Amino acid sequence: MGKAPELLAPAGDLERLQMAVAYGADAVYLAGQLYGMRSFAGNFTQEGLTHAVRLCHSHGVKVHVTCNTMPRNEELAGLPDYLSFLQELGVDALIIGDVGILALAKRYAPSLPTHMSTQIGVTNYAAAQFWYDQGAQRVILARELTLEEIREICAKRPQGLEVEAFVHGAMCVSFSGRCVLSNYMAGRDASRGSCAQPCRYKYALMEEQRPGEFFPVEENDQGTYIFNSKDMCMIDHIPELMEVGLDSLKIEGRAKSAYYAAIVTGAYRQGIAAVLSGEPLDPVWRAELDKVSHRPYSEGFYYGHPEQYVGDARYIRDWQVSAMVTSCSPEGKAVCSLRNKFRQGDTLELVGPGIRPISFRVEDLADGNGFPIDEARIPQMALRLTLPRQASPLSILRKQVTT
Repeated sequence: MGKAPELLAPAGDLERLQMAVAYGADAVYLAGQLYGMRSFAGNFTQEGLTHAVRLCHSHGVKVHVTCNTMPRNEELAGLPDYLSFLQELGVDALIIGDVGILALAKRYAPSLPTHMSTQIGVTNYAAAQFWYDQGAQRVILARELTLEEIREICAKRPQGLEVEAFVHGAMCVSFSGRCVLSNYMAGRDASRGSCAQPCRYKYALMEEQRPGEFFPVEENDQGTYIFNSKDMCMIDHIPELMEVGLDSLKIEGRAKSAYYAAIVTGAYRQGIAAVLSGEPLDPVWRAELDKVSHRPYSEGFYYGHPEQYVGDARYIRDWQVSAMVTSCSPEGKAVCSLRNKFRQGDTLELVGPGIRPISFRVEDLADGNGFPIDEARIPQMALRLTLPRQASPLSILRKQVTT
């Protein structure tokens, strides 16, 4: 099957970065306070970026910094100093979505590899060749491509050009994320990191001669969400993704939770390992992807045109994080930090880096000082309990949510 592709995970803030690293990412992508396409993620100050790079590099993980907005004139003044800072910091790549930023990067951060964002809209091998000629080391493909189109791009790319593609997470109703709806309807520019996701709204018809009268477009009694896309999930097709020659498999989700970053990264880590060992994917790792917040899954455009999901705009959230493991003895005696309340006798699942999910019953719940308690209720409180096995820090205790 050849070499393993890079597994590239989202890191919206320090907690999500720590999870991505712990659960097996080869590289993370993140943003500073400006110029990133997810302004509502936590993102990183310059001090935070310095800490993030040191943390990642100490674990052999690369850091890709997004500069992929389409800035206006007044936003350009701070770029030279910012790009120079990133070069001095030693980040591993810049993700760029604008030719002006590319030109500035060549001048102020010439030693940094440049990756052309999916915002650029690379859909053919001629475009890939063009960006390589402009000095790019990688292109991040538009999500509208089929697997066979990607195969041809990989086969005809110039030697030395890497190709990256999204394999999991949210998709956009507009071409490669270039959407004017958000700016028009909410005054929030999607191309500058502030998308309001109007494609998820519930819409109705209004007839020209009947202003103010709204006629529902009904798929069911909840209405129809005519722009609403499913989420992408390609974990069952990692062998095909590797076979066509992709260098990097990218997980969407810088604005999603640390739990999402952990579980999805860990599942795809196991998927890649299974291919390299010649084994089928253990179904437990595919099932993990149903235990994070998500919309109904699809295979994106890889095997043809995906269907929209018109039933509703809700996410499926059947599990919640109960606690995070802080420390644990070889006998499974753990100290944890509470996230959502649970009580003595509840059934939880333990999952962690390289740990298959294990269900267990809470039998000996205690507070941080070791005094028995019936229920853990205070967020972030320290608590003690016995786990079914030893677990590393950042392992997760979760509980199924009943509705």
